[in-house]
Amino acid sequence: MKKIIALVLTSVLALSVFAGCANNDKTPETPETPGTEEPNEEPGEEEPGEEEPAVEAGAITKMGLGIITNIGKSKDLEEGKATAQVDSVIVAAGFDADGKIVSVTIDTAQDRVVFEGEMELTTDTSVAGKTKLEKGDEYGMKGAAAITGLEWYEQIGHLTEWMIGKTVAEVVAMPTYEKDPTHLFVPDVEELKTTVSITIEGYLAALEEAWATAVDVDGAEKVGLGVVTSLGKSKSQSEDAGAMAQVDSTIVATALKADGTIAGTIIDTAQTKINYDMDGVVTNDKSATVKSKVELGEEYGMKKASAIGKEWDEQALAFAAFMTGKTVAEVTGMELADDVPTAEDLTSSVTIKVGGYLAALEKAANNAK
Repeated sequence: MKKIIALVLTSVLALSVFAGCANNDKTPETPETPGTEEPNEEPGEEEPGEEEPAVEAGAITKMGLGIITNIGKSKDLEEGKATAQVDSVIVAAGFDADGKIVSVTIDTAQDRVVFEGEMELTTDTSVAGKTKLEKGDEYGMKGAAAITGLEWYEQIGHLTEWMIGKTVAEVVAMPTYEKDPTHLFVPDVEELKTTVSITIEGYLAALEEAWATAVDVDGAEKVGLGVVTSLGKSKSQSEDAGAMAQVDSTIVATALKADGTIAGTIIDTAQTKINYDMDGVVTNDKSATVKSKVELGEEYGMKKASAIGKEWDEQALAFAAFMTGKTVAEVTGMELADDVPTAEDLTSSVTIKVGGYLAALEKAANNAK
């Protein structure tokens, strides 16, 4: 009897093992999807919406332009040479509905006008000025950037990339440190320690201005910045007047939709004059921040001379509004007479010359991101 029971138990165990093996053979034919049974272990696979959402096309609802201009590095006549220097830090940015940065471009128009001897203009003012981004490797910072070994445009690229997805308040609150007397606000952020060694206080100030003056745009997916600089109105010293350096940077920020049409545009000009007396000494307050034409508003003083009774900022605003809904090609291809628009929509609102603005708009569109 005991032998019979033992034989039965042995048979049952054998069948169980065989069944288990049979089940294992079928497993590869119906593989389980990791995370299907326990989605909490892989939340990103099951519910990607719970992750930080990626910026979608058309997510830009506001666009801003900030310009900070100073002449603090200008030098009086010494040993037969005087240098007028204008530094305009420029930021164009696009923001989403939560105020987070979706797109940002930082650039600097740094231009020098040199006078020699009897304050004679020696700079070739027929050559258009280049911004730091446009100069690229020509700017020549790489050799002096001991920490990063990166050129200016490369460092600013890392800085702007770090800003994406943050609010302006979060960006300006970043910790900084003093590297030396000329670099007082260098980022003290782990992600930037090996990529950004430039001082950033001017860029942060311009970003704050861009946010404070931002305008609404509808359905934009990228923002671009264009700068066109001329030194052509600078003058040597004459018998009855000191030398004068004039730097005119025409600046355009534009927001574009996915189909290439313009969602919004901001136009401004940093027109900076540095005056010298007959002894070659700068007479401007070198510590003062220079206002752009938009910031000057009625102080610019065009209204009295305008045939349509409109100030410069009013005309620039009307011209920018005219661009909305059009492609860049349609705007830049508009008919002009003596560089003034002939379009019926603009004859009562824009009498200023617009060639520089169109050139800056084209640059802005090409640079949009």
